[in-house]
Amino acid sequence: MKIRMNITTQIILATILGVLFGGFFGKFMTSIDVFGNIFLRLIQMSIVLLVMGQIIEAVGGLNPRKLGKLGFKTVIVFITSSFLAALFGMAIGVLFKIGNGIDSSLLSDNPLPEIGTASSVEDTILNFFPTNIISSMAQGSIVQVIIFAIIFGLALSYVRLDDKENKIFQGTVQFNSVILKLVTLIMKIAPVGIFFIIASTIGSMGLQVLLPLAKYLLIYCLATFIFLFLWFLFVSIYCKVSMVKLIKNMAPMSIMALTTTSSAVTLPIALKDAKEKLGISERITKLVLPLGMSLNSNGSAMHMAITLVTISQIAGISYSGGEYFYLVILATLASLANAVVPGAGLVSLSIVVPQLGLPIESIALFAGVEWFVGMLRTILNVDSDTLSAFIIAKSENEIDYKVFNQ
Repeated sequence: MKIRMNITTQIILATILGVLFGGFFGKFMTSIDVFGNIFLRLIQMSIVLLVMGQIIEAVGGLNPRKLGKLGFKTVIVFITSSFLAALFGMAIGVLFKIGNGIDSSLLSDNPLPEIGTASSVEDTILNFFPTNIISSMAQGSIVQVIIFAIIFGLALSYVRLDDKENKIFQGTVQFNSVILKLVTLIMKIAPVGIFFIIASTIGSMGLQVLLPLAKYLLIYCLATFIFLFLWFLFVSIYCKVSMVKLIKNMAPMSIMALTTTSSAVTLPIALKDAKEKLGISERITKLVLPLGMSLNSNGSAMHMAITLVTISQIAGISYSGGEYFYLVILATLASLANAVVPGAGLVSLSIVVPQLGLPIESIALFAGVEWFVGMLRTILNVDSDTLSAFIIAKSENEIDYKVFNQ
């Protein structure tokens, strides 16, 4: 008898096998990590085109007047949720005193990973805006691509007021369908790719890298799932849906986020399931989810806030109430510049750590657990994007409850 397993079950099985093989065969598994990297590259090669195309279609297909209202509502939800995530992370760090008891010598004993030059807040904001969109696409600068796509889509929406059958818009719609089919084909090998990613990661680092930061990881994990629970609870009440059903319908994208640690890789599944399992309209889905991938990083905001508090406690640095508030604002702003690929947490920390007068060497301490932290950061990023879309769809009366409850 032939046993059939859906993609979610296959990914869970691949994750378990990856951990087991990585732990048992150790360094040997790093020699075959090329297969996992091939999978990530296959997905990432189309992400820029996918994000740009989806946003241009979504914005270009709207009446400019309606776009203003929907865009304002979307930005408000994004900023509010990211701020609350950073505030929650800061509060958890202060409450549990995560950094107390961790040897401060670890901040200097670890070699600093290559993370690039730290940027000021002003430079970070300025870098949201591209000078050459072709260069931005080539470098994979998602935020810059999104800014261009919004402006291009807005111009297209004005043109369509006089030309309903605009060929550029129709061509964008058709191009997007091809890119989505391309990603769908690549996703068929996701379980195999994820197995090699996890096996090689565990084989390279070993589970012993968790020991110095066991308390940090445990409390960060707890904070992530408490915040997620509150998110699901609020959305289920506001949108009048079953919380259990909501979690179940979002399970595939949540598992993909956990196993790949990449919002970009998870986006195609989120786009598909938001429409086909949650009943969110295509208009909302295509606008909110690609935007949320970079502009609504709840997981990144929480990660930076809780990590900054931990570093300050390890270094013996105390902050006032106003300084903690600045920390939350900084974490919220820096989350907007967060990359959407595995390992992006170290880059984000390099932006905010110097701004608070903390030792830049401290980032090295967290390099060894970046993959494990990335799992938690990404599931909160992805799920909060989708839940934000659900809230916005409810406010616009664009949820198909028959699809949600099927």
